[in-house]
Amino acid sequence: MLNTTYKIPFKKIQLLYSDLFGYSINESTIYTAGVHCYDNLEETEKVIKSKVTESDVAHADESGLRVLGKLFWLHTATTLDYTYLFVHEKRGGIALNSNKSVLNKIEGWLVHDCWSSYFNFKGLKHAICGAHILRELQGLIDSGGSKWAKTFKTFFMDIYLKPFDQRIEQMAEIKARYMKICSIGEKQEPPPYKPPGKRGRLKRTKGRNLVERLIREIDAVLAFAFNEEVPFTNNLAERDIRPVKIKMKVSNCFRTLAGAEIYARIESFVSTARKNNRNIFDELCN
Repeated sequence: MLNTTYKIPFKKIQLLYSDLFGYSINESTIYTAGVHCYDNLEETEKVIKSKVTESDVAHADESGLRVLGKLFWLHTATTLDYTYLFVHEKRGGIALNSNKSVLNKIEGWLVHDCWSSYFNFKGLKHAICGAHILRELQGLIDSGGSKWAKTFKTFFMDIYLKPFDQRIEQMAEIKARYMKICSIGEKQEPPPYKPPGKRGRLKRTKGRNLVERLIREIDAVLAFAFNEEVPFTNNLAERDIRPVKIKMKVSNCFRTLAGAEIYARIESFVSTARKNNRNIFDELCN
């Protein structure tokens, strides 16, 4: 717990024990305690995974972390009451389709940040994080004063602030306005091009990529507008994965893959316990 949840390095845990009890705890004892906790939480993790897959709305996100000096990824599938985390060496489809992932078992809504690998799951309903869309629009506005992006941002925020009943009543008008602004964006953004002498796919600007994505994924972008259970942002998943950033700042990296997996399972349990207003230490002892 001290090393995973409270992000205290082994050396400082030893110093803490020395200050409190007059002797320093062995580093291997700290690690063994983590392994013991990891093993005992195996069944709890299975329950968490099943609860996430049964939820009407789940959130997904991923974040890079260093393991053995290499880039690995911490993935999350999370709900208002449960948090599941797992570590994988890949970010995309290989990880999301692995036996560690639960995304292929979800049948409800999945809120995510439009990472293309998520759209390979056809058995669920997709919702794109509105905050990510707003940040991309603001980036276009700041970099070049894009007129269509500014118009779309105002329109998008207007939908967000509109009462749900009005959104349903005005669904046809909202979708028509949406496509009209995107059509203007298509005309304003430079078309795909191929640099002279270069091979491969056509190049697209950030604005072109965004407007094409907005058109292609209109139902996922507007999922929050016409489905009351779908939130506007993916902040839940981002909050649940954020603690690993603090862990990386303190420890820089995990020395072993096993250590990273111990962290992920224990952090999943702690996050879930807190979401359900349970005392962490009481739950660990049960």
